[in-house]
Amino acid sequence: MLMEFMYSKIHRATVTDANLNYSGSITIDEELIDAAKLKEWQKVDVLNVNNGERFQTYVIKGKRGSGEICINGAAARKAHIGDKVIIVAYAHLTPDETHTPTVVLVDEKNKIMS
Repeated sequence: MLMEFMYSKIHRATVTDANLNYSGSITIDEELIDAAKLKEWQKVDVLNVNNGERFQTYVIKGKRGSGEICINGAAARKAHIGDKVIIVAYAHLTPDETHTPTVVLVDEKNKIMS
């Protein structure tokens, strides 16, 4: 049996853009992708702290060091520039496997806090 567990998250990132005219996804600064151990095209949940919206999409790499968090496509209606979001990825593990999730904390400009 496999169970779903949190693999990693980027906690309270600030949305920098919402692009309705894009085919879909969330564009994330490549530095944040690496820190959260995410992969391009990986499915993630996006939880909007400001309005309670929750949606699934996939990751696209943004410019490294840009701080970019852009909600694309139809999901752009679920977030506004300045909203705080939590981006969560999951892993399927057996009950006997253990995993410590990676949590990336960021500041208001989406820079990693140490």
